[in-house]
Amino acid sequence: MIANDPAMTMQDPPSVRSVTVRALALGDRIDIAGLERADTIATVPLAFHAGQGGRVALYRFGIAVLAGLSPLEEEEIVAQLAGRIVGERAKPEDEETVTVMIAPGAEDKVPPGGPITAPNLTDERFLVIADALAKSVALARDERRVNAVFETIDPFAVQLARSGRPPWRRRTVLELIGQTLLVQHRVSGRVAVQEKPDILWDRPDLERLYQRLNDEYELDERAQTLKNKLDVIVETARALTDIIEADRATRLEAIVIVLIFAEIVISIFQIVFLSGRH
Repeated sequence: MIANDPAMTMQDPPSVRSVTVRALALGDRIDIAGLERADTIATVPLAFHAGQGGRVALYRFGIAVLAGLSPLEEEEIVAQLAGRIVGERAKPEDEETVTVMIAPGAEDKVPPGGPITAPNLTDERFLVIADALAKSVALARDERRVNAVFETIDPFAVQLARSGRPPWRRRTVLELIGQTLLVQHRVSGRVAVQEKPDILWDRPDLERLYQRLNDEYELDERAQTLKNKLDVIVETARALTDIIEADRATRLEAIVIVLIFAEIVISIFQIVFLSGRH
């Protein structure tokens, strides 16, 4: 009797296959106008078939999700988007990769840190998975931006704590507020992290899969944490601006007082000098 090969027993059943899904942050925004095709899956986000059985979903907030494509096919898709990416980066700064195990008859499962299990990878199921991955990557990008703003605020707070005087770089504080408003707009306006994908209106049976993905990538919690950080940044920037304005008003008052005092001294000097001559 020939013993079973351990390597064979470790292999997946022939009916089970895996699909790699990648979400890439290509820029701040992707202009998808005019990219509709005959094999379009959805228009929001713009999703279509590509390669040999692959799929692509493009999100206006700069994220592309690619499923079942070879590295060469992925490069071709990204190359086709050249000129349509606003704030394009030389290399994607953020990405999320997940393996989807296709096992006919299996239930949708999203184990912590493990591959997603699904009975199939229909267009609708792809859109649900793509939505969660795109939001996760977008959150990671904005989390990094918010942390960078915190690093900008820190020197101001340290200087204020040590010297009791506000920083004089008012323009830098205004730039800080501008950065905060931009990140806030991206999170609440473009990405809409806490909104469910439109496909769930037609496929409510995929609601559980989306919720499991939401829990795995902690989308709601990360969005709320990001919102709280943004609120802190806005309040801090507003407080710094108020302090700078108050300090500026105090200096102007001091200058006015000095000028008035100088004018009085000059007037007295003129009166005394003219009286002495007469």
